[in-house]
Amino acid sequence: MHNVKPEMRVIFTVIFLLFAAFLFLPILILLVRSFETGQGFSLANYSSVWSERDLVGAVFNSLKVSAATALITTVLGFTLAYTIHCTKICGPLKGVMRTAIVVPMLLPTITYGFAIMYSLGNQGLITKLAGRNLFDIYGFNGLLIGYVIYTLPPAFLLIHNAFKYIDKKFIIVSKLMGDGTLRSFANTILRPLAGALGGAFVLSFILSFTDFGIPASVGGTYPVVATQLYQVMLGSIPDFNQGAVIAILMLVPAVFGIWLLNRLERLNFHYDKLTNTELPRHRTRDMAFGIASSVIVLGMLSIFAVMFIAPWLNGFPYDLTFTFKHVIDAFQSGDLTEVYLNSLYVAILTALFGTLTAYSSALLNVRTSLRGKSGMDLVSMITNTVPGMVLGISYLLLFNGSTLKGTFAILVLCNIVHFFTTPYLMAKNSLSKMNPSWETTGELLGDSWFKTVWRVVLPNSASTVIEMVGYYFINAMVTVSGIIFLVSAQTSVVASKIKELQHFAKFNEIFVLSLLIFFTNLIIKILCDYMQKRKAAH
Repeated sequence: MHNVKPEMRVIFTVIFLLFAAFLFLPILILLVRSFETGQGFSLANYSSVWSERDLVGAVFNSLKVSAATALITTVLGFTLAYTIHCTKICGPLKGVMRTAIVVPMLLPTITYGFAIMYSLGNQGLITKLAGRNLFDIYGFNGLLIGYVIYTLPPAFLLIHNAFKYIDKKFIIVSKLMGDGTLRSFANTILRPLAGALGGAFVLSFILSFTDFGIPASVGGTYPVVATQLYQVMLGSIPDFNQGAVIAILMLVPAVFGIWLLNRLERLNFHYDKLTNTELPRHRTRDMAFGIASSVIVLGMLSIFAVMFIAPWLNGFPYDLTFTFKHVIDAFQSGDLTEVYLNSLYVAILTALFGTLTAYSSALLNVRTSLRGKSGMDLVSMITNTVPGMVLGISYLLLFNGSTLKGTFAILVLCNIVHFFTTPYLMAKNSLSKMNPSWETTGELLGDSWFKTVWRVVLPNSASTVIEMVGYYFINAMVTVSGIIFLVSAQTSVVASKIKELQHFAKFNEIFVLSLLIFFTNLIIKILCDYMQKRKAAH
């Protein structure tokens, strides 16, 4: 590997200082504040928190609903992935399923709750079609539905990706050797996917346990940890020390989950050679999984159908006459337009600087011999562990009296750190597959390291960079838990504005703003996919 250049050290130092100031230091301050009392440092805050029955109940509620969500989501995600990879249903239907399943990722989670209310509530769209109220949506039921919709897309993508590395030849061989259906299924499908299924369960559990958006809208009187934390920090009498304790407690399941994911890695194994084997048609199996997967996707999308209908009706569900009034009012409202432009501004800056940070970090780790470069992997692991609400609170505690408070800069920095892991791993995976001698060859030809990276390395990883930009942009548009404690009146974004509009029951404005986020993210997703295909074609 080529020699270490001064510019490499400069970039490494800048990135190290960035994460020292906006990841390690805030978490350290959070930890210190959790032990701080009027009489010095002690465990009094922790004992005080655990003596409160409301909080203990909220913790157990979170554990219960998150575990149920993780189990259901893993089963549904596996069903969808199995249908796409192991059945002979028509190809276009598989394509529709793959596309439709990621739709919820284009919306903020706080919108899910309002969609559930307008679909399954007493006067909801699905309730009207069914002719009766199916069940109470506030509390456990509403949270479970919202969490399943929220965690199903990432769980599916994880299992879907793992299915690509299963050799279907062994399924056929197992049948030829006389294995029963269940035995064959267990040995040739479930066993190779054990790591991915465990990973999907852990991922769904962590996402549900730490989400704020869904319980903010349909939590009702069913307290969970996220809402308790919000009330402690932004209630009538904020208690920062108690909030720090709750934030630390939120870290525990996440840390345990990451540890468990690393243990589950041992269950993964690789075939020496993958064969492109097609499974024979099995009408009963194909029909059963095709119907089940269609019901899953349609059921999920049906919850959001009302979001596309209600803004165009005079007063859903009582006055169903068509009108442009709500949409026009939203666009004419300077307040709502400003909030949407704020979201765009934050998302664009997050996408640009986030991609630059993640790509540079991966570049230094994979393609240089810098000392300490493996620290980027540690940063990646920690950012993957820290929930958005915990990061937001740690920023609030650290930067409360600074010039960063209430600025766009702190929102962008929070998003860059919060979503760092996935873009970093994307870039690392792409850069590690390239010829390691390119930089050395460029140096021999008289090119600087920067010039080689710009002219050779970057063009060969352009498709990944586009994917990173899209990931950062979309997540910055929909996040609410990471920035809910950091926005001000001047820096309010769409996701936080929706929380504010909830108090005034302005659901038409909520749905119009949600549609703006959805179509903005959809355009970015389509644009990124198109650019990736163009790069792949060249």
